[in-house]
Amino acid sequence: MAGDVGSRVQERTIFGHPRGIVTLFLTEMWERFSFYGLRAILYFFLIATAAGGGLGLPKPTATAVVGVYGALVYLLALPGGWIADRILGARRAVLTGGVIIMLGHICMALPIRGAALIWLGLGLIVVGTGLLKPNISTMVGQLYPEGENARRDAGFSIFYLGINLGAFAAPYVVSNLAKDGRWHLGFGAAAVGMAIGLTQYILGSRHLRGVGETPGHRLTPKERRHFGLIALTGLLAATLAVVVWAATGTLTVDRFTVALTVLTIVVPVGYFAYILLGSHNLTADERLKMKAYIWLFVAAAIFWMIYDLAPTVLNEFAAEKTDLRIFGHPITAATTQSFNPLLIMIFVPVFAVLWVRLGDRVGAAQKFAFGLFMIGVSFVVMAIAAALAQSGRISVWWLFLVYLIQVFGELSLSPVGLSVTVELAPHAFRSQMLGVWYLSFAVGDAIGGQTARLLRYVSEPVYFLTLAAIAIAAAAVLIGFSHRLRVLMGER
Repeated sequence: MAGDVGSRVQERTIFGHPRGIVTLFLTEMWERFSFYGLRAILYFFLIATAAGGGLGLPKPTATAVVGVYGALVYLLALPGGWIADRILGARRAVLTGGVIIMLGHICMALPIRGAALIWLGLGLIVVGTGLLKPNISTMVGQLYPEGENARRDAGFSIFYLGINLGAFAAPYVVSNLAKDGRWHLGFGAAAVGMAIGLTQYILGSRHLRGVGETPGHRLTPKERRHFGLIALTGLLAATLAVVVWAATGTLTVDRFTVALTVLTIVVPVGYFAYILLGSHNLTADERLKMKAYIWLFVAAAIFWMIYDLAPTVLNEFAAEKTDLRIFGHPITAATTQSFNPLLIMIFVPVFAVLWVRLGDRVGAAQKFAFGLFMIGVSFVVMAIAAALAQSGRISVWWLFLVYLIQVFGELSLSPVGLSVTVELAPHAFRSQMLGVWYLSFAVGDAIGGQTARLLRYVSEPVYFLTLAAIAIAAAAVLIGFSHRLRVLMGER
């Protein structure tokens, strides 16, 4: 009894939370520092000429690469969660993922000319993030005993702060290091950030109290052989397909991004078909809820299609069309990527209070519709800014306004999406549905990366207005069907 009391006292020594929350907070903060640091400069590196130390890709191709890169990070969260649950356990999955991420950044940081190490590095970062991202969130939840929902929610709020602190600091630090073609120094800073995160994760693991040490549903030896054979066959088949494609002389970076975009769309379509067309002992009510959820999934994909153009289209607009000064202080174009996490940290508590006060009067579909409307309005503002920029550089505060409007949309859709995913998940798929939610990010990122091809045929104002019209039209459809969706979802 005395031992229990002692451990309980120790557990509450950090503002009433398990000490392990600090370990996971710092790990996620540094991992996000490395991720957003790379993302802030990746597009500029891809379009920079060989003389400028870059890869010299056409702008539409570079936008597609960044989009597919983001999509694959979210796509691999599904197998990453499965590997932890069946083979490694969450703790080893996070460590393994962090090491792979760091190796990826190191590959990109090596001052060796050519694209091979760059593609290898990006591939390693995608695989590592797929292992780390879903499983570190799982460990946060497991730190808290069952029934302590309020403390758990507060713990996730602290964890969310770590994400945004890393995302806020990274663009400024990394982009300033990478100025004047010093790309590999910027990539190296991302590697150092991940190394710091890993070091404190290893040192702080003793505070995790056994969380994530063992897989939740470890595979039997027979199952390991079975799934190992499937994985090996799939890997060999994919490798063979790429080799054959390359042998035909038609494989290009551009076409490869299109193929990956198609694959990203096919995965959720197949997954929803698998859920709805199979029996899985789903009740009639669960099937209705899943049909409603597909509407929300598509809406979320449209939202992310526009929202995640920040590191490409909006980043280039900052570089080419804005006066990059804040209160007279010069900044890099990539520093504008810090606007979003700063605004999120400011407005998260405001929206948390707002949703509590609104209660059941506003349903998930209506919140999603508002999010879509806001992302549409943000691109109407971008169209105005682009039209003004045809006469010369405009104030960077136009972009600040765009990100402010987008954050209002994100806070109306993203947290609500997580909540409604858990709420509508069929019992047989409850542990997998959060991975399905992240597929909406993947689809949106992949398609959004392809939309820049439109800029070959239309002006920037028309491009922004086209995407705005898609989002606002989707918002109108959701509002029109919101009553029906509330019925399907069982909302009052």
